[in-house]
Amino acid sequence: MMSPTILALGEVLWDCFPAGRQFGGAPANVACQAARLGGRASLLSAVGDDAEGREALAILERNGVDTSMIQLVTGAETGRVDVTVDAAGKPSFCIRPSAAWDRIAWTAGIEAALAGFDAVDFGTLGQRSEPSRSTIRRVLDVARDRGVLRVLDVNLRPPFDGADVINESVKRADVLKLSDDELPAVTAACGIDPDSNAIVALQALQSRYALKLVAMTRGAAGAVLVTSTEVSEQPGIPTAVVDTVGAGDAFTASLSVGFLRGHSPATLARTACELASATCAHAGAVPDSLPAPPTGNRS
Repeated sequence: MMSPTILALGEVLWDCFPAGRQFGGAPANVACQAARLGGRASLLSAVGDDAEGREALAILERNGVDTSMIQLVTGAETGRVDVTVDAAGKPSFCIRPSAAWDRIAWTAGIEAALAGFDAVDFGTLGQRSEPSRSTIRRVLDVARDRGVLRVLDVNLRPPFDGADVINESVKRADVLKLSDDELPAVTAACGIDPDSNAIVALQALQSRYALKLVAMTRGAAGAVLVTSTEVSEQPGIPTAVVDTVGAGDAFTASLSVGFLRGHSPATLARTACELASATCAHAGAVPDSLPAPPTGNRS
């Protein structure tokens, strides 16, 4: 499958750094990176009837993302997040409430469009409010019935990180991606022994939810991927870190595209870590000019 079709679900927003703002939102970042990797990417989200919404749509389109499923909401602003970055490049987020992406509405056109996708990518943050939560879950249930791959990046952002949304999301996933920082919250929400070591916990998640793949990022230390039959560990890819915003989203995009193309767990881990590392070398998740994707053996 050389050009997999991927629908990302959830937030599109602006990350507001002390030095200026950057386009963002995990699903929007995933869609941009998936398109850059040769996938055909679409985004189901919502923006306000404002300048920032129009600019977000333009950036998505420049990055090759289909924006036809993005809804225009009057009476709500395009999402904004206040971001601070520590000395190690690690971000902290203050997500503003009542954004347009909280108001994604279900339409008959969404169900019809799902027939054209190989995978849907989603996270937990996009489910913080109604009606978006119900819309995203309905999309996932239709995707399940149609055999469309469902890829979850839990993307925990306090205070929108309740156990219920984690558990309900994992139940609806075929592929789970999380970070080592998020593992304790996910295992607690899913009833996994908190004293298990990381790989045992990932194996327990894979088994309990019959997941096709579980991937855990380890920051600069790389990642580990678990299937029902193997464990694949990938060391980190050295880079000069500017900030880590969007690195996890780049990892998820690479994981989704590579999985649909039938890549082995070892290849999935390597290529996803390569793209995440490259993303850390520039400010923001998806600047207007991105470096070329890493190349090499992709067997």
